Amino acid sequence: MDAEGQENFRQFVESRSSALLRTAVLLSGGDRHAAEDLLQNALIKAAGRWHRIEEPEAYVRQILYRQQVSRWRLKWPRRELSVPEPLDRPARHGADDDGPGAADLRIVMRAALARLTARQRTVLVLRYFEDLPEAEVARLLDCSVGTVRSTTHRSLARLRGMTPELAALGAVDAERQPSRDFSPAEVRP
Repeated sequence: MDAEGQENFRQFVESRSSALLRTAVLLSGGDRHAAEDLLQNALIKAAGRWHRIEEPEAYVRQILYRQQVSRWRLKWPRRELSVPEPLDRPARHGADDDGPGAADLRIVMRAALARLTARQRTVLVLRYFEDLPEAEVARLLDCSVGTVRSTTHRSLARLRGMTPELAALGAVDAERQPSRDFSPAEVRP
């Protein structure tokens, strides 16, 4: 990679790594260390092809999704115990913070996502966090649209069964899909 390419890559990493890390945290079930590994591996792969990449963020996100798919397709999945950890940054106050209700929702949602299988979590993150249509999720995960629909349906049913407090907080209603008011800022790592 030439000097200009290195500078462009460095700027990309500085500007987009926090958003990419949020997605990786959700894909990894709230395990920040696994998310950092996932993102670092994706960035390493992107760096090797940087001069040929037209849309860097889309390329890196696709690597993240495919690496996560590879992890849950392993014959013997890694068995690790993830434990909750406190946030390592100060609380932010602004337009995306609507008080204790949002904090409660983030905590409950992160714990609920961590209890789903990797496949269920990946489908929900792509559908509702990344707001991708079913066809795009199917293409990214290399499966059929029907598989995405059924996995989404089963995942939401499992979320409702495991965490009735989500309905109380307004994130998941038993009669409809997750609220579109649930934004990426609500589950930031």
